[in-house]
Order: sequence, then C-alpha cells, then structure tokens
Amino acid sequence: MTRSKTSFRCQQCGYQFPRQLGRCPECKSWNSMQEERAPEVGKGRPRGVAAATGPLPLADIEAGDEARFRTGVGEFDRILGGGVVHGSVILIGGDPGIGKTTLLLQILPRLAKANERVLYVSGEESPRQIKMRCERLGIDSDRLLIFPETNLEEILKTTQSLAPAALVVDSIQTTFTGLLTSAPGSISQVQEVAAQLMFYAKRSGTPVFLIGHVTKDGAIAGPRTLEHIVDTVLYFEGEKSHAYRILRAVKNRFGSTNEIGVFEMTDAGLQEVANPSAWFLSERPQKATGSVVVASLEGTRPILIELQALVSPTSFSMPRRMANGVDGSRIALLVAVMEKRMGLNLSGQDIYVNVVGGLRIDEPALDLGIVAAVTSSLRNRPISPTTIVFGEVGLGGEVRAVGQAETRLREAAKLGFRRCLLPERNLVKMPPIDSLELIGVAEVGQALDAVLT
Repeated sequence: MTRSKTSFRCQQCGYQFPRQLGRCPECKSWNSMQEERAPEVGKGRPRGVAAATGPLPLADIEAGDEARFRTGVGEFDRILGGGVVHGSVILIGGDPGIGKTTLLLQILPRLAKANERVLYVSGEESPRQIKMRCERLGIDSDRLLIFPETNLEEILKTTQSLAPAALVVDSIQTTFTGLLTSAPGSISQVQEVAAQLMFYAKRSGTPVFLIGHVTKDGAIAGPRTLEHIVDTVLYFEGEKSHAYRILRAVKNRFGSTNEIGVFEMTDAGLQEVANPSAWFLSERPQKATGSVVVASLEGTRPILIELQALVSPTSFSMPRRMANGVDGSRIALLVAVMEKRMGLNLSGQDIYVNVVGGLRIDEPALDLGIVAAVTSSLRNRPISPTTIVFGEVGLGGEVRAVGQAETRLREAAKLGFRRCLLPERNLVKMPPIDSLELIGVAEVGQALDAVLT
C-alpha cells in the first residue's frame, strides 16, 4: 500500500513547503500555497522513459534532418522552421478568444493523409460547440475526431487505440491525471500531464499540440518548467478589437526562434498575410509630423513599421513618458540623449510613442526612428513619406551599426521607398541597391538634418 505525502506548493513559482503558509517565501505572493497529495512511487526509471542505451560517441551518432510535413498554411510552417516535426510537442498560448482553437481546427485536418485521422481533445467546449465553430469556418472533414475528455489516462488509452496522425489537447490546464489528488491546473498536475504527453509523442512519433491559458501578465499559466518540457512554444499576440493576429515563436528546438507569422481574423477564420510590411503601412498618413517608417527584423523576416510620436507641452509637474509597442525605459534613455547631445528642451513636454498595428518591437534598430519621430513632432516638421530610417543610438549620441542591413534595405526598395538613413558603418560594405539612395550617418544630429524636410 502506497503512502500519501502531503505538502503545500505555491501556484505561482512552485515553491514547496510541508505546512501551510500565508505568503510564499520564494516569490512573496499571498495566499498562493495550495495543498497537494501525491502517492510515493518506487525508485528507478520514471514512468514512460525508455531504457537508456548508454553513452555514445558523437562520431557514431547519425545526423540528418528531422522528418517534417507541411500544414499548407505558409505562415505557420515558417514559424515552425518548415513544417511539423514527427513526435514534437508544440505549446500555443494566448489571450482568450484570440484564435488558438480556430488556428488548430483549420490546420488539423490537413495533417491527416489518406486513411488517417486526427484527434481533437476538448476539455472546455462540448462537441456541439466545436461543430458550430467548424461550420462557421467551413471545416467539414470525416477525418477530424472530437473527444470531450479531461482525464489523461482516458486520453492516452484512446490515442493508443486510434493511433491518430496528430493530437490536440485543449487545454493543458483542464487536463488532469488520477495519479495526483491536486486540482486540475495546479503545478503538479500541469507538470505530470505535460510530461506524460511528451513521452507519448516521443514513443509514437505523433505530433502533439497543447493549448495553454495565459495569466494577466501574458505568460502561459502554470510552472515555467512547462515551457522547458515542450519542443516549441508559440504565443499569440494582438488585440481582439483589431483584425490582425501575430503568432510568435519564443522557443523552437527544430528551427530559429523569434520568428513571427501574421494572420488576419475574418469570418472564415484566420487568413495568412503574405506581405505584412505593406499591410502595416496601408493606412499611413502622408506628410504627418511625428511619423516615420523604420525597418525592423523579426527572426529572419524584415518588417517595415510606422513609428509615431506626439510631443506636447505638459500641464503637470512631472512630464509623461508613455510608450506602446516599445520599451518605456528605452524612451526615457533616448530622451536624455536628445537633451544632452542635441540640446533639445524636453523637460516640459509630454512624449507619447506608438508602434502602429500593435506590434511589440524590442530590437535597438528602432532607436534612430524614435529620435527622428520625437524631433519631427517637437519641431512640427514632417519626414518625407519615401524615407526610411534605422540604427542604434548610443549614450554618446553616436549611431551604431545593426545586423542584416541589406535584408532591411531590399524590403524597403521592394515597397517603393527612395531614401534610407542608416549607420555609417553599415554603409561601408553595402552593395548598391536600385532606386534607393543610401545616406550614412555617424551621429543623431547629422541624421536629423538629413531626414527633416
């Protein structure tokens, strides 16, 4: 007879303690300790782990590309590195209603070949609700099986008998295992369920898609180890009030990270956007002060975005510094550089910076664009709509080089831009690009003299 061990685990950080505590000593969160009981298991190999083959010399290990199969959705295949890898575990997170279930229902029937079936395990919606959604999306496939279940043992029993081509679990927080007595969604349940599904995927070669809830901070709910267990982590970004959706890869064992895919939510589901640069610039105003186009890079994809700034006299003792889509501390740093190195008086001005379209950009190539947009709004002088800028700004006011400048420039030339301000160091080895005038700058003052009309 197995003995049950009782402990209290923090549902925020996973800290474990033998008795109840009002406040977690590790993450300092209140009322987050929850009682959990787990039966003791015998020592030895963990459940589901194959017997070890022993250490192997690196030279004796066969190398080769992982077998992939495409979903037919180009943006989704791009994020995964060329397609879905057999036996991979993919975690998709995002706000409620942003399109996680819609995307998987659209691609799931495409993963099944002739005489194969795919399984969608739903722990939150009934089969009738999913049927209504599929009718709205125009999905009618007899190879798509819907299984309303939250018990992990029943799910694994069904998948082993059906041997589906792909498995979707919606969601990981509602699925539980009978081996543990804690509530579904607790740290121990999420860890155990994810581990068992990972073992099933590796043994059978079946790709497993997990849908994860997110917290109010935007991170996937549950322990951080959940993201370490899976092979790929994808995040849905975007506002539900906007039509666009951005799917970002933050972890990928079979491809590059920080790749993004751009989708548009329509009545027929998610439609991929093949040219996101043109889409983000489609409503850009002409000759508006405080507006500039910046060449950004997301993974291997260049994206041109509109950066807007608004500078107005403050009516408060402390001026406001508000940013949407960029780091607010970076704005404060660049404003200090502009005051010190350019002699601008911004201490009595409210400054608002916005990345149009709701994108979140963290790379330093936006620095020169932010400085140009703020100065344009302050001096009420517009920037030419055919001009594009990019470059990193240092504390000394110097403009530093950025990576993959040629890729950014070719994207700008393709969309009809005529002039580009870029760091002088990037201009040294840059080949000439048709119909694009390149202007190298070494400091921010020199850049603003060239960009402001």
